[in-house]
Amino acid sequence: MPLPAQPRRWQQIWREAVTDPVELLRLLDLSAHAADLLPPADTGFALRVPRGFVARMRRGDPADPLLLQVLPQAAELGEVPGFTRDAVGDLGARAANGLLHKYDGRALLIATGSCAVHCRYCFRRHFPYAEETAAANRWQLALGHLRADASIGEVILSGGDPLSLSTPKLAELTQALTSIPHVRRLRIHTRLPVVLPERVDAEFGGWLAALPLQKVVVLHANHPQEIDPAVADACAALRAAGATVLNQAVLLRAVNDDADVLAALSERLFEAGVLPYYLHQLDRVAGAAHFEVPDDAALALVDALRARLPGYLVPRLVREVAGAPSKLPV
Repeated sequence: MPLPAQPRRWQQIWREAVTDPVELLRLLDLSAHAADLLPPADTGFALRVPRGFVARMRRGDPADPLLLQVLPQAAELGEVPGFTRDAVGDLGARAANGLLHKYDGRALLIATGSCAVHCRYCFRRHFPYAEETAAANRWQLALGHLRADASIGEVILSGGDPLSLSTPKLAELTQALTSIPHVRRLRIHTRLPVVLPERVDAEFGGWLAALPLQKVVVLHANHPQEIDPAVADACAALRAAGATVLNQAVLLRAVNDDADVLAALSERLFEAGVLPYYLHQLDRVAGAAHFEVPDDAALALVDALRARLPGYLVPRLVREVAGAPSKLPV
């Protein structure tokens, strides 16, 4: 009898991501629409999307909500007043190389600039990762700042996507964090369990379970179509490792600006053991203006959710404003 197939390692799946927009359209039977869908010039922000995420897109549908999140568009090329390269004031909050300290009690570590998927609305699509990633100096400057500030009880791993790092590299970092007495909680902001659920493998689960810190994993899913059985399994593994699992979505025109879609997203998340947390108004980053939803429409959507869902399934509508002491309710 042949041996059962071994599961493919997440690194291999990562390397096989689609990086050519023409190939992506071909896979979705949309080649005939290429002239209408693709921008006439390079947007300066490369396409990258795992093939498992592509498999959740509807073939033959140029308006598929998952496709619209990743496909370069001509609208990205225009300059729109109010949309800037540093939309949320990251560079002004720099406390050390790769460390942002915006809010009391918590600091954010830019663990890596790598990500498994390039979302077109990403607020860090222009971020200077080459100069501002904590890994560049093996964490020492960032860790020094954390050790020196006893008010910091929570460290947030972000990027890019921190789960782009290998599990041994994450273990190296968190071993240093656990040596800081006042750091009690680790929060991980990640899209990988959604777009590449294979990343939550046994090695990763073992590392997460062994961490002596309180653990919060904040996922990023925007549409119910993103959550398939493999994603649900990854969420179950995160919970089994002792993590509280939340979701933050971004409100995006033509993707999820619909009460039925947002309600289905909350229901699908909760079925997977994930609590809806934030619904973000779009960060006004250059190249993403075509995704913006007006505040009055956003508020109407949240009112509709309150009328049909229990309160714990209604995410808080917020926006990030540079220099503000917290995320601000809309």
